[in-house]
Amino acid sequence: MISPRGKDFMQLTPQQLVDYVRDGYLAVEGLLDGHEVVALRNRLEEYTHGDRSCRQIVITMEPRVERGELHVDYPGDGIRKIDELVEHDDLYRALGLHQNIVGVIEQILGPDLKMFRNSLLLKPPSVGSQKGMHQDSPYWPIEPMALCSCWFAIDDATLENGCMGVLPGGHKRGPLPHESVTDDFVIEPSAYNMDKMKMAPLKAGGGLFFHSLLPHHTAPNRSDKWRRAIALSYMSARSLFTGVEPQHGFGESHDSKLSNGGPQYFHVQGKTYPGHVR
Repeated sequence: MISPRGKDFMQLTPQQLVDYVRDGYLAVEGLLDGHEVVALRNRLEEYTHGDRSCRQIVITMEPRVERGELHVDYPGDGIRKIDELVEHDDLYRALGLHQNIVGVIEQILGPDLKMFRNSLLLKPPSVGSQKGMHQDSPYWPIEPMALCSCWFAIDDATLENGCMGVLPGGHKRGPLPHESVTDDFVIEPSAYNMDKMKMAPLKAGGGLFFHSLLPHHTAPNRSDKWRRAIALSYMSARSLFTGVEPQHGFGESHDSKLSNGGPQYFHVQGKTYPGHVR
């Protein structure tokens, strides 16, 4: 089993907090132990290659597979994303509330927290495509644009299978112009310098904590190994819902949460404030 939030959690050093503010991201290894990671991996395989199902979760296929341009031997080998497991699966709920992950988020965003979204991001061997350079906040109807995500590695994320690449300090430039391209919504190439990108490989069980305005991308999986990760995106409970619907597939499950004039977000800890996200 995965341990939920408790009294003891991973403390960042003052230098780590300085690094996060300066660079917009921070890699933390060993958030979960090996047994906990194996349990998450096995549970995920029950959804992708077994008989476990849940009608509330949202599954998105690789666009090339969905269009019939790429053949896979088993449907699970063509899945790109699975949304809302934290809300509907006990193991992934425990992950979203894990003392180490939430403890780090609390040190960055404060004690009152909601989860904006959670999305499993899958790159099957030789199938998983790239996600182009982008910022998260331009997709999301939340102000201020200062959410923090934990990109948690369920498999080792390597240069070969599609680990994260980031532009350090790019979050300080604010929202950059984006454009629609085939199967993606990306920062206009003239707005950034790819030569400044830094790669961020992670061992399974580690997490990359990053600001929602940090430019980042992942390359295609060119290896024979899976690269499975989950993006757990948190926000201060003092955040505001702007009323603008999400764009281009980053909030495809968001409509199902709309009720009484605003969305209901997954409560992580602390207070809920009148007039702010619920």
